Amino acid sequence: MVRVNPTLEEKLVALPARPGVYLYRNAAGEAIYIGKAKSLRSRVRSYFQPSAQHPPRIARMVSEVADLELIVVDTEMEALILESNMIKRERPRYNVILRDDKHFPYLKLSQRDAYPRVSLVRRARLDGNVYTGPFLPASSARRSMKLIQRYFQVATCKEIFDGRRRPCLYYHLDQCLAPCAGKTTEEEYGRAVDDARLFLEGRHRDLESSLDERMREASGQRLYERAARYRDTLSTVRGLSVKQRMSSVGLEEQDYLAHHEDGGSVALQVFQVRGGKVQARREFAIEETDLAPPAFYAQVLAQYYSEMTPPEEICLPELPEGADLFERWLRDRREGRVTLHVPQRGEKRKLLELVRKNAALAFEARFRAHHTRGVAGLEELARALGLDEPPYRIECFDISNTQGTDSVASMVVWEGGKPRKSEYKIYNVKSVEGSDDFASIAEAVTRRYRRLLTEDRRLPDLVLIDGGAGQLGAAVAALARVGLPMLPVASIAKREEEIYVQGDDEPLQLDRRSAGLQLVQRVRDEAHRFAVARHRRRRAKRTLRTELTDIVGIGPATAKKLLREFGSVRGVREAGIEDLRRAIGPRLAEIVAGHYRARPAAN
Repeated sequence: MVRVNPTLEEKLVALPARPGVYLYRNAAGEAIYIGKAKSLRSRVRSYFQPSAQHPPRIARMVSEVADLELIVVDTEMEALILESNMIKRERPRYNVILRDDKHFPYLKLSQRDAYPRVSLVRRARLDGNVYTGPFLPASSARRSMKLIQRYFQVATCKEIFDGRRRPCLYYHLDQCLAPCAGKTTEEEYGRAVDDARLFLEGRHRDLESSLDERMREASGQRLYERAARYRDTLSTVRGLSVKQRMSSVGLEEQDYLAHHEDGGSVALQVFQVRGGKVQARREFAIEETDLAPPAFYAQVLAQYYSEMTPPEEICLPELPEGADLFERWLRDRREGRVTLHVPQRGEKRKLLELVRKNAALAFEARFRAHHTRGVAGLEELARALGLDEPPYRIECFDISNTQGTDSVASMVVWEGGKPRKSEYKIYNVKSVEGSDDFASIAEAVTRRYRRLLTEDRRLPDLVLIDGGAGQLGAAVAALARVGLPMLPVASIAKREEEIYVQGDDEPLQLDRRSAGLQLVQRVRDEAHRFAVARHRRRRAKRTLRTELTDIVGIGPATAKKLLREFGSVRGVREAGIEDLRRAIGPRLAEIVAGHYRARPAAN
């Protein structure tokens, strides 16, 4: 085993054509990627070729490499084993990392509290409370908590305070019944706790029966919103219970691995089949990767089976890179026959497809659950903007005009990550001539918050502006003039999706996949849509003015009807009285006909 430590450029020139492991470090000396190679010279140099076309994530990694370490070994098998051990020890950010299987958490349902709640704990105790677990991996415990919040609305906070005046954010997001603020009854909350306990204990059939009964009961009482919640919860429970009903005929000792990937995020499922039945399930979530399936499964197999004995057969959707090498390594681990197999038909193919569907379900629950993303977006936005707490109420402004005419400013309201359309406002810009977005934003902001102060109404937690630093500055100055310099303000520029914050010279650039940025984009897009729609209506109303609307007693609606019926003003002018009566009635027909009788026809 040989280590070398000259400069990076010298190392790239002197790379040996031997098996080994390479480790990339950044300028801070942190390990950012570890890989193995049959030939270190070919593999490592491929990253730094000028003609190399890497995926975005790998290109970003290469740009961060400041140093390189090599460990040369005798065989490719030794490189595989060493790579797995080093990844586990160093945990580089650009490798696929499977969470360590130690100290698995439990979910605790506190039975001794007046209002039981669910919490995450590291140890089960004999204290009269209900414990479920351990959860493999820990992320599945947190996801189960999110499902309990979303579908059963049982409290998950650390402590419930009696007599609390205002419920917390989770109540407004429909993720808690808020017993602490008196928003529920003891009976209603008790039923929610019972459902959550059935869910945690895996008694899905009992839970399905309970939910179905309550759905029909709510529907019979015409409580349709509540019935819809029970329906959605019932659908989710039925989907999850598929995992507990599976058995496969003719299968012996196998593991099935399948994944679901979207946008760089991956949910991986591992089903362990023993004696023809699914005996255990493992689940992993990888936040960011752009590896092709063969490379992805190569890293997964190396980590997953480094500390456990593999079964006789491992079924995957695609073979890993270096499949022959992995089979030899797995045989050594098992001290017996191990086969990597891609099923094409039959029971094995059906079960692999079922594992893939479970991975897709896990992906939805982990990365796309609506309320989960809503809360995550608010919390992430608070961290990015340096706010004391998540901005529950956001008000966003946008300007729309056509070459400086018919300018309108929209103001949309979002609460708890959802639009509140009943509070949307439109301001016709009055004090600005021409196209001046800065002054238009200032007018709308001034009018909005001067009125809120006058009427002593609730202020938002965050004011968002569609635009860049100029629009932000105009809004900040307007708020200062009305006496609200402390109100948090930010703006988002469309081209680069940069967020400008009051007091910061440089804009923020959040990750394109981040929940915080996606929330800001949705609010901004809604403000833009609302502004454009109202601007078009105002412009259409102004441009409708025709010879017909000059007739006393004829308004825009009647003028539209006449133009639709007769095609043009000339057609209306030449129409007979009977035709006019059929189109707009006898009274208005007499008005139109009388107007044209008293006025000579235009040549």
